[in-house]
Amino acid sequence: MKGYISMEEKIVSILNEMAEYLSVSQMKKLQEVILRNLNESDMKKKQVSNEEYLRMFLAAKRIEGCSHRTLVYYRATVETMLQTVDSPIRKITTDDMRVYLAEYQKRNDCSKVTVDNIRRNISSFFSWLEEENYILKSPMRRIHKIKTNQQIKEVISDEDIERLRDHCTCKRDLAMIDLLYSTGIRVGELVNLNISDVDFEARECVVFGKGGKERRVYFDAKAKLHLQVYLESRDDHNPALFVTLDAPSNRLKISGVEIRIRELGRRINLKKIHPHKFRRTMATRAIDKGMPIEQVQKILGHSQIDTTMQYAMVNQSNVRSSHRKYIS
Repeated sequence: MKGYISMEEKIVSILNEMAEYLSVSQMKKLQEVILRNLNESDMKKKQVSNEEYLRMFLAAKRIEGCSHRTLVYYRATVETMLQTVDSPIRKITTDDMRVYLAEYQKRNDCSKVTVDNIRRNISSFFSWLEEENYILKSPMRRIHKIKTNQQIKEVISDEDIERLRDHCTCKRDLAMIDLLYSTGIRVGELVNLNISDVDFEARECVVFGKGGKERRVYFDAKAKLHLQVYLESRDDHNPALFVTLDAPSNRLKISGVEIRIRELGRRINLKKIHPHKFRRTMATRAIDKGMPIEQVQKILGHSQIDTTMQYAMVNQSNVRSSHRKYIS
């Protein structure tokens, strides 16, 4: 409409007019006050509830490609926080959140790692509200990552891998173990693989990781052989790479893989065995054998190299031999 001046243009006009009378810090404060008051007036008209804010946040994360599991975790952690703090979102303070996290840890007797995961989820929620201009400033800004003791996580030894292979009673399980071990793919990526995603000639397959990101991963000759033997033994028409053993041969689910690997572990008295341990083992082996960390990051599909470093446990004997080679 001709002659119409938007609210943003009015604010800019006011700030420009006051610029010659106020310092930079005063100008910043004036802008903050104007935006806060306009935002409060707008929110009163809309009467947005805490539940509606959470619904919008989850919808945004769903569009960004977050998995169903991640969305469920976001909902659970943020809902619990909102029910406990019991204040309108725009009135929640940093002190409120510090008290909440401290009491949460005490009440649930949980580890620092768990509390930091809760902090990260809640921080993501408030950061989104800030980015979308629903709040002026996230109350989580000054609540930093909770320091935890870095434990060296175990990997699967070469001997245990061979024992797992020896105790596989079906072709599918053998192929599944070899593919997890040589590619380092996530269990969710494994169950979503189709036969058409696998290129046996190049010994590679296309997987879709977190956020729907596509990447190529590579498997060894042993995995290729056992995959081909497994596929030749099947008489179903399911496009899935891994299916249930019983008819009607449905696509294997994450829980099915987890249960099967635990069963295999029990057969050889191997404790704490799960699909993710194969991923950590692959990363550790690659780094120990000299693969650059950036390439390991690419294979694992990590957006941050810090995440890759957490997966890769550098073998202490390698550290000792390197010290003798380069320092002694």
